[in-house]
Amino acid sequence: MTKNEQGEFTRTEIFSQPEAWGDALDVVEQARPALGALLQAEYDQVLFTGCGSTYYLSLSAAAQFTESTGKLARAVPGGELLLNPDTFVRGIANPTDEEHHPAHKTLLVAVSRSGSTTETIRAVEQFQKQKRGPVVAITNYGDQPLAGLADVALVIKKGQEQSVAQTRSFTSMFVTAAALCLLAGGRENEYQSMRRLPAAGGKLMAEYDVLAQKFGANLAFDRFYFLGSGTRYGLACEANLKMKEMSLTHSEPFHFLEFRHGPMSMVTENAVIVGLVSEKNFHYEQAVLNEMQALGGNILALGENGLDVRFNSGIPEAGRTILYLPVLQLMAFYRSLAKGLNPDYPKNLAGVVKLNL
Repeated sequence: MTKNEQGEFTRTEIFSQPEAWGDALDVVEQARPALGALLQAEYDQVLFTGCGSTYYLSLSAAAQFTESTGKLARAVPGGELLLNPDTFVRGIANPTDEEHHPAHKTLLVAVSRSGSTTETIRAVEQFQKQKRGPVVAITNYGDQPLAGLADVALVIKKGQEQSVAQTRSFTSMFVTAAALCLLAGGRENEYQSMRRLPAAGGKLMAEYDVLAQKFGANLAFDRFYFLGSGTRYGLACEANLKMKEMSLTHSEPFHFLEFRHGPMSMVTENAVIVGLVSEKNFHYEQAVLNEMQALGGNILALGENGLDVRFNSGIPEAGRTILYLPVLQLMAFYRSLAKGLNPDYPKNLAGVVKLNL
């Protein structure tokens, strides 16, 4: 690949992701009868699992499931679910006396771009062998093991990508998970509002592409902190990971108020503090950003209205969460190019992680 072609795959995948969001919503709608049957059942708990980016997706999805349904959901890395299942799954596996040791039923939502990530596949196989409960798979590849293991497989083909770092795949799977959460909570209006996401996402990237490049390509910045709370914390983690993977830059994610408990000591005039600002907690979160700016930090705030990056989507908050990511993906992309790196193929990484387990 020549220098002019570096990042060609990543650029295309970032700018084309709104189309994949539409595909994701179509997939959920087509699977709605099967999903409805699963989601109407009573569970002791709901677990979301994945590895790397899809674990961060699971963090946000679990928060959104709880927020949408009022029922407890948790996120767990695939490797932890495999190695330490009793830490996360209630009850004992395969009870011999159900009258005295009733089985606890869990709904497992397993997320994997490739559908073949070793830890996730082995964790799902173990979960099923122990008869813990049904499995919903969210993936971009239907011909891989995860889809075949699932009771319901949600396969978003238009999220497939050639780059190693997840962009289009991540957001397509997140839209799928968010739609599932809203359906589980019976929040039909917010679910239907997600149909406006592709148009909103395309407009957002066109409007803030230059701003993303301005922040990303400024090599005077030497550290990035991504702040998000509630359903946005997992997305802050994912934005942090994109910055690490693509540009080999020091970055960390934090909950908004947690950043004040020690990490704020790292704020300098070379630091960028990115805030994924919510509507619900706007004043608390904006106050943290104002404080960091007073310490000399450079602030980039994203949200629906009145911030540096304004969605102006008109979509209810529960349906628009994914809009935080595209501009931040672009910021990492432009930083990678500015440092002479190739964002399509980050150092030391592969598109699918397979282990000899």
